[in-house]
Amino acid sequence: MRRASFLTISKATSSSFHHLLHSLSQSHIESMASSPLLMALLLALAAVASAQLSSTFYDTSCPNALSTIKAAVQSAVANEKRMGASLLRLHFHDCFVQGCDGSVLLDDTSSFTGEKTAGPNQNSLRGFDVVDNIKKQVEAVCNQTVSCADILAVAARDSVVALGGPTWTVKLGRRDSTTASLSQANSDIPSPASNLSALISSFSKKGLSTTDMVTLSGAHTIGQARCTVFRSRIYNETNIDASFASSVKSNCPSTGGDNNLSPLDLQTPTTFDNDYYNNLVNKKGLMHSDQQLFNGGSTDSQVSSYNSNPSKFASDFAVAIVKMGDISPLTGTQGQIRLNCRKTN
Repeated sequence: MRRASFLTISKATSSSFHHLLHSLSQSHIESMASSPLLMALLLALAAVASAQLSSTFYDTSCPNALSTIKAAVQSAVANEKRMGASLLRLHFHDCFVQGCDGSVLLDDTSSFTGEKTAGPNQNSLRGFDVVDNIKKQVEAVCNQTVSCADILAVAARDSVVALGGPTWTVKLGRRDSTTASLSQANSDIPSPASNLSALISSFSKKGLSTTDMVTLSGAHTIGQARCTVFRSRIYNETNIDASFASSVKSNCPSTGGDNNLSPLDLQTPTTFDNDYYNNLVNKKGLMHSDQQLFNGGSTDSQVSSYNSNPSKFASDFAVAIVKMGDISPLTGTQGQIRLNCRKTN
């Protein structure tokens, strides 16, 4: 939580710093130059002031960026509804490893190891071709201006909207990493086998609260999961609706069929709504980690609240995903703006 308080302070500092600069005369600045400590403080304040994400970041440098991304996302989701969930998931898996820096998009090479072969990502993450297409269209309107990390953040929002969910204002100005972390992808992305305490810990490690975790888990109102990640639940667990388990078993045999898919939300698999929470209340969570949110623990009340109040879930989700998008971005002169999202410049 210390990070959140720093952000609050730094936002205030940012505006104060700009105000201070405008009020200083040339003689003031010259006299301060003789004080190394004061100059160092001013430079530190300047770094803080420039390191803030802003919803207007591309208004001047690339005014058509957001509309270009939106049109490409709408086209991709119209072509395949599932792609909306896939793009949203890319943003999540990006932010949980090194922060929201586009590291998830980097391909392996003979001299570079990316995150795509990590356990949570391999044969699972998808939509990279759609991101390539978005990047190509954005580059056509503004060369080397919009980061791949920002494209993921905007595409996540546009995907949710395309599937009937809430909208939110995306903060922009992230830059792209030149590094990736296979080990962090393996350790920090929550597992579908996680218990409640592990889920709380995974999110807390990223500065996200238990409330944020339950809210962001609602993204499982869209998308599909592979048999291999929910087989143990449907065959071995008891806190599961029997008819639900039986219906899912039809496409997920006890052996084989690892990559067979089942919707995370059987009711409305391609609509972003609050049915995920209704599923949990009725013991129809597909993965072990899903049902952990409603299993006699500390998060039951929030799940019940979202089940009965869809607008509360929608507004909370918009706030929580902006918070997730604030995880450790590269800003200012850090990182780079990749020309190709799959490789460093």
